[in-house]
Amino acid sequence: MLIPALLCSVSCTERDDQAGHKPMVGFVVANKQLNFSQEMSLGFIAGVDQVGGVGYQVDGPNIVDGPRQLAQFREMLTTARGGLSVFTLTPDLFAGPMAEAIGAGVPVVAVDSPALPSAGVKLFIGNDSYALGRLLAREVIRRLPADATGKIVLGTSAPGVPVLDGRARGIADEIKEKLPNVTVFGPFDTRQEVEANLAAWSTLVELNSSALAFIGTGDADGWNLAEIRRRTGATWLAGAFDIGPKSLAAVRTGGLILVSPEHYVKGAVAGLLTAEHAKTGKDLPEGWLYVPGIAVDGDNVDEIVARQATVATRKAAFAAQIDDVLRNPANLRPLDEVS
Repeated sequence: MLIPALLCSVSCTERDDQAGHKPMVGFVVANKQLNFSQEMSLGFIAGVDQVGGVGYQVDGPNIVDGPRQLAQFREMLTTARGGLSVFTLTPDLFAGPMAEAIGAGVPVVAVDSPALPSAGVKLFIGNDSYALGRLLAREVIRRLPADATGKIVLGTSAPGVPVLDGRARGIADEIKEKLPNVTVFGPFDTRQEVEANLAAWSTLVELNSSALAFIGTGDADGWNLAEIRRRTGATWLAGAFDIGPKSLAAVRTGGLILVSPEHYVKGAVAGLLTAEHAKTGKDLPEGWLYVPGIAVDGDNVDEIVARQATVATRKAAFAAQIDDVLRNPANLRPLDEVS
């Protein structure tokens, strides 16, 4: 895949040749190695470029490291004063610094993971995480008998992160409602980093070999579950989120069920709105800009793979969806409705 090269390892800066002649906006992500951050970053760059005449910075730590990400946020405040977008898995660390930035006149937008109320952030761009969880559960459920009995094991790669906790609640509630004779075990901590995640799932699978399905809330969950399933020749179902190349390949072979939170769209909307504000002074919306997700299975996986192939294919494929998020009044919701 082209993503790492396209993103300069997600540490990118684009400025005017004559320093100071372009307003600058920035995006700080939680982890620049994983698919969800890469997709958001590509979208952010595309959104800024669509406006034109605005420079950008995109950066994040190599692993999920809240203090390091906060240091990068503070560094970016000195240059990207036109507006900062933040995707963090440690919103508690950012609440005070976000409030300080806003107080100093720098707009701050929360992307994917909502800011704490004390941060004073007025715009959140993200999914309905609970609904995404229910969507993934429905995709698993329709592949099981209506009278299924047994257990389904649920894991989450970052317990305590609201977005992932919401997905886990949605998964569990949908299964309990639709499959009353199935017991949900978990959510267990399956760890964020790739190797630790593989080890966690390997243990859970070994201890629960009779389970009907294993479902995770993140992206590493997906490709690691698919690999364990392939390696062991198992027939249980595997479900997760995000659309990295390895996960899409597993969907093609029938080894994985996915839901895409459409991270590119979130990044693009953030980039476009902050760039417009920096360039023209146009007010940012206030509230929750809702971005829907989609299920990915054997019926549409080839279309998704083609969509993800290059910067140009993304730009063309996502244009209508980005336009709908921005123009459909139903997508702007009160912040207190975020789930």
